[in-house]
Amino acid sequence: MMYADLIDQEDLLGQLKSLGFQVPSGSTAEQACECAVRGLNNERATVLRTMVKQMYTSSATILPAVRQAIDKQLLPALAEYQQSHTSR
Repeated sequence: MMYADLIDQEDLLGQLKSLGFQVPSGSTAEQACECAVRGLNNERATVLRTMVKQMYTSSATILPAVRQAIDKQLLPALAEYQQSHTSR
């Protein structure tokens, strides 16, 4: 049998928690991403960008709900943060 590496909601929550983000247990992927982007600062933005890059460039399959949460919550918030902090 062939096993694929999958990144599911629990993996996302675990990664965010291991990086120091306060994410309530049992959160959905979307809720976890919302928590992660609250109070963004340079350090948090860099950590999140690195995490997303590693997830997207790994050979693991990101489940649709996780990818959608990242695409709808994390990426726009990171782009907005970067734009608002580089235009000064």
